[in-house]
Amino acid sequence: LLAIVGLAMEGDGSQATSGSPNDSQHDPGEHVLKTLFRLHVKMADLTSGLTSAVFSPYSKMFIGGLSWQTSPDSLRDYFSKFGEIRECMVMRDPTTKRSRGFGFVTFADAASVDKVLAQPHHELDSKTIDPKVAFPRRAQPKSSSEEK
Repeated sequence: LLAIVGLAMEGDGSQATSGSPNDSQHDPGEHVLKTLFRLHVKMADLTSGLTSAVFSPYSKMFIGGLSWQTSPDSLRDYFSKFGEIRECMVMRDPTTKRSRGFGFVTFADAASVDKVLAQPHHELDSKTIDPKVAFPRRAQPKSSSEEK
């Protein structure tokens, strides 16, 4: 992050030529706002070159309430009407190999997630399913029961 902040400040001379805090023309608040804006622009530049091979965390969905009979193929068939699917999986118990009743679908385009969410009711294999945007575990705050 410090490297990105350095990039944001680079080129405008703000590190080397900013006035002293007592300078009547120096406004620390304005300096911070300008630096944050440059940081935002630099971060946008850095992320604009990402290809579709790198999945946005917002293109992945958690699908809850699956029937025990739902297969990855039937899950793919259902959600393919909303857009191109990169990955589709039904989670299974490692011991019994039985479905755990949920899965994940990763779309090629995050706009497909919006299409899924715009539809109020989803039914697959005679069961109402509950699709939600999936967030990486590390991005979710820990609950008090998980903390030691």
